[in-house]
Amino acid sequence: MATVQEEVWEILRKLALSSEETNQKMRETDRKLKEVTTAIGRLGNRLGEFVEEMVRPSVVRLFQQRGIAVHQVFRGAYAERDGDAMEIDLLVVNSLNVVLVEVKSELKADDVKDHVSRLVRFKKLFPQYAGFRVMGAVAGMVVPEDAARFAYRKGLFVLAQSGDSMTIGNDENFTPGVW
Repeated sequence: MATVQEEVWEILRKLALSSEETNQKMRETDRKLKEVTTAIGRLGNRLGEFVEEMVRPSVVRLFQQRGIAVHQVFRGAYAERDGDAMEIDLLVVNSLNVVLVEVKSELKADDVKDHVSRLVRFKKLFPQYAGFRVMGAVAGMVVPEDAARFAYRKGLFVLAQSGDSMTIGNDENFTPGVW
């Protein structure tokens, strides 16, 4: 028959084993959580790429319908100068105009504010376009009405999915802002 002291030691041994098993399971859970987080991040990036690839072919047609010729479309234009950096989802260019297009799966007012900030800083970071008329556009698979109105008031073209294609939501009276 075991003594009380032996029983206590046996209980402590089992607790130590149980604690180690719990720690091992927590480490495994942490590892799996990191894998899931990474996979979700990759999926989010892929969704962004998918939306950009839906918008890119449409910008030529849409801007030409609005009287803005399109000679080039650059995806992921990036610049860095004097400690400031910026990436433009789609840069639409002709010999006089450049349109910076921000693409989101779901457009929000904060996305519009961020894009206006990019427009203000654009010529500093992309001096090769210093003599160009700079305009802005936002595009999304989902464009809530409040975000569309906000972007319109800020002077941005609003591109949204309509059926199987993209459309410019701005009416014919719209005058785009120029930066």
